[in-house]
Amino acid sequence: MLENCESARERWGGVSDIIDRWLQERQDMLVLYCNLSHTTDADSPDSERGPKLQRLCQIIVDYVSAGHFEVYDQLMREGREFKNDDALREAGKLYSSIDKTTEFILDFNDKYQETDDLSSLAKDLSELGEVMETRFEAEDRMIAVLHVAHKGLVT
Repeated sequence: MLENCESARERWGGVSDIIDRWLQERQDMLVLYCNLSHTTDADSPDSERGPKLQRLCQIIVDYVSAGHFEVYDQLMREGREFKNDDALREAGKLYSSIDKTTEFILDFNDKYQETDDLSSLAKDLSELGEVMETRFEAEDRMIAVLHVAHKGLVT
């Protein structure tokens, strides 16, 4: 998953400050996720996992919010500006897929913001990883169809 993140940054780095910042936040989130995933065994005390989990929850909510309130809007605006109806239709389907992952991510955040019980953390992190992978694939495709397609036309 981390390799895919770096590949996306290489493809779209420099395209726009908002997308660059957002992809950097994605990479930071994945590093935290991986670090936390490595400390979920029974031998790791909650005192090690708790702060990492809190930081992951914070950055994942920031990431999701930036996507919904900054990045997707910018991408859709660009598609409309270039009257790219096919890309806008595909983006609508991609957004629907992304939106489904948002509910799981926010539920994960709510659960671990309100509990000290980390007994199901390993299972929940595994599910979160799958959800994030689905989300990242849809986001990367949305960037490709709404922004990269117009790269040569954007000043």
